[in-house]
Amino acid sequence: MQETRHASSTDMAIESIESRLADAAFGSSPGSWPLPTATTPRQLWLRAVAAGGQGRYGSAYTDLELLRRRVPAGRLASLAHSTHGSFLRQLGWHTLARGWDGHAMALAEADPEARADALIGLAADALGIGRFAVSATLLTRADAVLDAAGLPADVANRLAVRRGWVAAELAMFSGEAATAVDCAQEAAELARAGGSARHQVKSEVVLAAALCSAGTAERARGVGEEAMATTGRLDLIPLRWALACLLIDIGSVTFSTRQLREIRDICADQIRRAGGTWRPA
Repeated sequence: MQETRHASSTDMAIESIESRLADAAFGSSPGSWPLPTATTPRQLWLRAVAAGGQGRYGSAYTDLELLRRRVPAGRLASLAHSTHGSFLRQLGWHTLARGWDGHAMALAEADPEARADALIGLAADALGIGRFAVSATLLTRADAVLDAAGLPADVANRLAVRRGWVAAELAMFSGEAATAVDCAQEAAELARAGGSARHQVKSEVVLAAALCSAGTAERARGVGEEAMATTGRLDLIPLRWALACLLIDIGSVTFSTRQLREIRDICADQIRRAGGTWRPA
């Protein structure tokens, strides 16, 4: 009886930690820090996702490395590689990210979540180095996986939102501004339905950029300024840096250019000190 109670208590502790990490990674509390220590492979992945969203890349890389050592193959190993690739891409290293995403694809085997994640990552990598046709082909392959998968609703939503970001960015770079806005708006709607505060803000960043490409700078400014306030409240440093750069380009009613440059530089410094290495411009 005592052993049963101990096992039950341990299970409850694991569930509590996983719930807190999941909420930080894909829920309503993306700025939570410090995060509890991960005790399972899935918890390591969730913790890395949450830390990376805050710009704490050193912590995220450490958790992902430990995850890869503990689980060298299969779904979580693939997701660990895709996540590492996404962090490199955020910092401008698209060519390096492609190697991680390619490895993620090899490890994914038949798992639909891991395969779709890897394909979307590879599409973003191709976009970042100007291979637009390849990016479009990879998104089509990801769509085929998602259509046939029957994934849990939360997983399907996460992947659809990520797919929408890449589709919007591809349309922007391809000169299809109206399509870019449509894709970004759809991603924003999906993110709101999914409940991930971080995904909602990232979708607003993409939407603001798409609106700029469509020549609607005033609306883009409003979306960007609202998102900027949210990134400050939630401590999402990489997205705050991206918004500062965007608003410097299009102007802001709420922030002066000097304020925006200070925000940009402070965010960049925080990311560097937290283990992120920017690709030289």
